[in-house]
Amino acid sequence: MAEIKNLKKTAQRILRAVKKQEKIIVYGDSDMDGVSSVIILNECIKNLGGKASALYFVDREEEGYGINNKALNNLKKYAPALFIALDLGIGNFKEVIKAKKMGFEIIIIEHHEILDKIPKADIVVDPKQKGDRYPFKYFATVGIVFRLANLLLKDRMTVNLRKDFLELAALATIADMMPRADDNEEIIIEGLASLKESWRPGIQALFGLGSFQSLTLIDQVNKINSLLNIRDVEEKMPASFRLLTASDRKEAGQLVERLLEKSIEKKKKIKEVLRMVEGNVAGKKDSIIFEGDSSWELILLGVAAAILAQKYQRPAFLYRKDKIDSQASIRAPKGFNVVEAMKTCSKYLETYGGHAQAAGFRVKNKNLEKFKDCLIEYYE
Repeated sequence: MAEIKNLKKTAQRILRAVKKQEKIIVYGDSDMDGVSSVIILNECIKNLGGKASALYFVDREEEGYGINNKALNNLKKYAPALFIALDLGIGNFKEVIKAKKMGFEIIIIEHHEILDKIPKADIVVDPKQKGDRYPFKYFATVGIVFRLANLLLKDRMTVNLRKDFLELAALATIADMMPRADDNEEIIIEGLASLKESWRPGIQALFGLGSFQSLTLIDQVNKINSLLNIRDVEEKMPASFRLLTASDRKEAGQLVERLLEKSIEKKKKIKEVLRMVEGNVAGKKDSIIFEGDSSWELILLGVAAAILAQKYQRPAFLYRKDKIDSQASIRAPKGFNVVEAMKTCSKYLETYGGHAQAAGFRVKNKNLEKFKDCLIEYYE
């Protein structure tokens, strides 16, 4: 069977970088898929005898999505280096060009929808790109990185290491709401089979919660993913990364307690976003929900948009309005494709991308109303 396009090429390039002791930056999204992908790839590099020069997670609240200018300016001191972008980058055309001018060699490993073109990275891995002959197209990024890990480690992939990587891959595949079919089903079945016996203190601490004991395994996993999605950043490292890489059960337990407290606060904030949106859309017959506010946290908007999309059965575009531009999370019911809608209106956007029913964008505030009108026209 054919391998995912450019995956072997990526493995060869990483092996060469490790052998020659080149600088390597592993750059990931801050959600569960991005974090798990970074952990697996970083642990592969360590097992090969190498060391990443930097692990970097995008802080969506401070920097926005994807490969962005703030992050590149933070990382330029490492150039020249091999820059591996995980679970992001497929829509970052300008930013990839900027990164290459800085001296970075760019590998993008992605699973989001391909836009009209792909960025001018040195290597792009995305099962949805033209010429990819691998039959399954609906991996989370972590599923692709697991396949990459097998190519990198070969005989060094021990039974325990494989089990550990599959546990992370199963958690992230479920968190990213990828279809439970074919390759994903295999990842989930194998990963969940040993998850409760994980060696990771963070996972042990999560399963040790009293409130979890009466739940089914899949409900426990959903609760775990919900906690791991809470924004809690220390020294640029998200809580999910700190918890999943914690070496001490006591330290992990304290972090879990903090996330539980924050989850109560998060629910209150989501309710407030919903109250504001529903107050604005009451009585409106628009084909979409398109609302924003400067006080909203970006991390809340995906959950709020998902609730609204299901309740009103129409796409929900929720954005946080900053001084110059706005950033958004979009969710839509089955049968809608918000990426295609944004393609039609892309002249108004700075960046956009994602999946058919879960995506995001960044837009200059001066173009907000034009973009909204274009979307309404598209859906009507």
